[in-house]
This record gives sequence, C-alpha cells and structure tokens, in this order.
Amino acid sequence: MRRHELSDAEWDLLRPLLPRPVLGRQGLDDRLALNGIVWKFRTGVPRRDVPERYGPWTSLRTRFRRWAADGTFDRMLQAAQAKADAAGDIDWLVSVDSTIVRAHQHAAGARKEGTRATKRPPPSHRS
Repeated sequence: MRRHELSDAEWDLLRPLLPRPVLGRQGLDDRLALNGIVWKFRTGVPRRDVPERYGPWTSLRTRFRRWAADGTFDRMLQAAQAKADAAGDIDWLVSVDSTIVRAHQHAAGARKEGTRATKRPPPSHRS
C-alpha cells in the first residue's frame, strides 16, 4: 500500500457502497479510481498532475463527478461516521463560541431601519 491510498480495511468498508458497474462498460477499476481521487485530495495537486498509475485524469474526474452526483460520497461518509460512532470514536457534542464570530467590516455602524439622518429643510427659493 502506498502512502495516500486506502488500506484494505478502508476498502472493505467502502466497496459495498459503490454503485454497480454499468453493464457492457469496461472502465477503470473502482479501487484504483477511488485511490486516485483520494490521492488527489490528500496531496492537493491539480487533477492533471495525478500519477498515471491511477489511470487517465479525465476518467478520475468523470468518476468523481458521477459519484458526487449520485450520493456515493454521502453514503461513504455516513458509513464511516456510523462505524466510528459504534466504536465510540466520535463525540457528538458541538459548541460554538460566539467570541470568534466576526462580522463583515461594513456591518459596523450601519443604519437601521427607522433611524434615518435628520432631513434638511428644502432650500428657500427667493425670487
């Protein structure tokens, strides 16, 4: 196994969640494609720089887009969360500290509705 590739245990968890292959279509192996996608995101390189051992970058892009659109990655996340939750590895307590919430710089001192500046009287016209 290479550095940024899925382990056998990770692959065994994810394999059943992948969509069934399209009949009559011989394409890139699912594990190879998933390893290429994972490698790209773990390293942060542009997709055209993914090593050739993972197949053509266009095939990886197509597979990624298809799996993202059909909910495959959502199912993978849910399965990983369920496994971690069952093992007690996830603490679901969430707390938001409002001292770190920042407003946009233009949000300070904005006029509120009903607090308009006083109107000046119209200029008098003397003839």
